Amino acid sequence: MGKGNLGTYLLQKINKEQLLPNVKITAILDEREKARVELPACADTYDCQAFHDITSFLQSDIDIVVECCNIEAAKTYGLGVIQKKDLMLISVGAFADSSYGKRLEQAAEENGHRIYLPSGAIGGLDVLKAAKLAGGLESVVLTTRKPAHSLTADKITVEQTLFEGPARDAIEQFPKNANVAIVLSLAGVGVEKTRVRIIADPAIKQNIHHITAKGSFGEFDMTIKNNPSPDNPKTSHITGSSILAALANLNSAVVIGT
Repeated sequence: MGKGNLGTYLLQKINKEQLLPNVKITAILDEREKARVELPACADTYDCQAFHDITSFLQSDIDIVVECCNIEAAKTYGLGVIQKKDLMLISVGAFADSSYGKRLEQAAEENGHRIYLPSGAIGGLDVLKAAKLAGGLESVVLTTRKPAHSLTADKITVEQTLFEGPARDAIEQFPKNANVAIVLSLAGVGVEKTRVRIIADPAIKQNIHHITAKGSFGEFDMTIKNNPSPDNPKTSHITGSSILAALANLNSAVVIGT
């Protein structure tokens, strides 16, 4: 669902390179007017069907919908999708709205479907989930440092902290840059207690996420330095690969680290 950078990446890796055996993207949805011109050629290139309306898309022969749009689209289509199909949600920031997240989860349970949230550009979610389940997770802090030009149009020469506060507010102010904060919150202590700092740094070229957590389990400290996507500097290059890994797990006889 959506033919942006991530959607095109998945089409290339899955349909062209056949990276995942027994997996194929059979349909792509984009309801935007300009897509009526662009989608037919894309569908022909990647041997799939193009759809311009959600109803026909969901009636096609698909098992799972991978959302590759944005938070607004995820919230617009999510409930309709989960009533018909399993859903892999990439715009995890939609879950910052806890009431929406609960409605989506309830709809999934009522209709016998599942919601998958890939880890995206970060790691360590297994540790946080384990600590949370055992009641031993007290605090989680995420510091995200990105090249200045991917965060602000202002010309800055020294690093600047653009945001500091709870994850819920981070996704509202930086919807294209803080999805990692929400998936981290869902695995850990929630969107209110998870603290986030977002720093614009003109001296770096990578997207850097530093995660710290404390609790009765001990302490957790992880730094991930991701190269930005060559097509979209706001997104880490590893994000597309995390989606592929999540899809590979769906049919795997052995699932590591869930």
